[in-house]
Amino acid sequence: MIALVDCNSFFCSVEKVFHPGLEGRPVCVLSSNDGCIVALTPEAKSLGLRRGDPIFQKTDIVRRHNVALFSTNMMLYAAMSKRVTNILRKSISHVENYSIDESFCYLDGYERHYALDDLMRGIAEKIRLYTDIPVSVGIAPSKTLAKIGSKFAKKYSGYHGVCLIDNETKRRRALSMSPLGDIWGIGRRTLEKLEYLGVRTPLDFADKGEGWVRHHFHKPGYQTWPELHGTSCIDTTEIVKNKSITTSRSFGNMISSLPMLKSSIASFAASCANKLRAQRCCARDVSVFICSNRFRDDLPQYSNMATERMLVATADTTEITQAAFRALGRIYRSGIMYKKSGVILGGICDDSPIQTDLFDPVTDRRQRSALMRAIDGLNQRYGMKTVRLAVEGGEKETWNVRCEHRSHNYLTDINDILTIQI
Repeated sequence: MIALVDCNSFFCSVEKVFHPGLEGRPVCVLSSNDGCIVALTPEAKSLGLRRGDPIFQKTDIVRRHNVALFSTNMMLYAAMSKRVTNILRKSISHVENYSIDESFCYLDGYERHYALDDLMRGIAEKIRLYTDIPVSVGIAPSKTLAKIGSKFAKKYSGYHGVCLIDNETKRRRALSMSPLGDIWGIGRRTLEKLEYLGVRTPLDFADKGEGWVRHHFHKPGYQTWPELHGTSCIDTTEIVKNKSITTSRSFGNMISSLPMLKSSIASFAASCANKLRAQRCCARDVSVFICSNRFRDDLPQYSNMATERMLVATADTTEITQAAFRALGRIYRSGIMYKKSGVILGGICDDSPIQTDLFDPVTDRRQRSALMRAIDGLNQRYGMKTVRLAVEGGEKETWNVRCEHRSHNYLTDINDILTIQI
């Protein structure tokens, strides 16, 4: 059996942990540059707010109902996610992180000693006690069914936070009550095809024969079918290790100078490199894109992209940044007011073994790798960006995103430690 532990309204829940006066009040977390709603509480949804809404169009609702707004703070959310994961790992021997707010727990063997729903309900309570983050848990023979169960646990209070799908009756009932478009692995195109073929519910799809599914669908559509029957066949480790890694931002203020663009590209390249090393991977292709503000018809419009291929796959921040600069140099055009830039890493592979090259310009890869590990260790201990390339600039660069409602990094920055005055 597999349990999916899903943190409820995670971004908003984290903000509420450090602002306890928000209990019962509508809360929204905003995207880059405080543009759109990316997360919201049930109280905010009841006001008609939806994920993706531009916040400037909802100012009346925000003002009238005293909606609390927060800028996205991924550093704070990641730190709290790590705490939740640590609690899970101390309780369950095999835990697999799927996203910042979701983890799969493998429960094979635990059923001999525990009632699985009581076990996970106790762990959920421990998470709530230690972090104040509410979670919903779905337990089932497959990951897809476990995700369905977690949604039921969140939606129906009678489950008390844990939905167990452990027999045929429960499975068929869950599939009949779930929207087809909410099923993991069924995207927009697959959904359109299923509806065209007369399939209206997940149960309709599950009741189709294997031959019919093989005839009409390829992976991942075919993978979903046995998952709906309780046969686990999706390897999420392959999903977590992305085929590409992207970091991009819209600037808080438009910029035109090459040094400022280099500063943004260096910062994004460093973030991509950090993600690479975190998943023990390397990349060979570095792509850079820049674009102007398409909403400003009064300004010249320009967008372009270039890719640099390195001789040897690497996760070294300096190498990746230098490659990004070479790509930027090929596409930069003066006289343009740029609104957004980004870095994309491709050609991703495991960091061992790495195919070397006779003409590799880097002669001290072991030392460079040791340096990266040392820098990562310092940043983990003292806060992200404590040690960084000088070209990245500081936190008050013109190109930095607008974040007027961002909370402090209470868990990772010693200068932001929460103080309580009595």
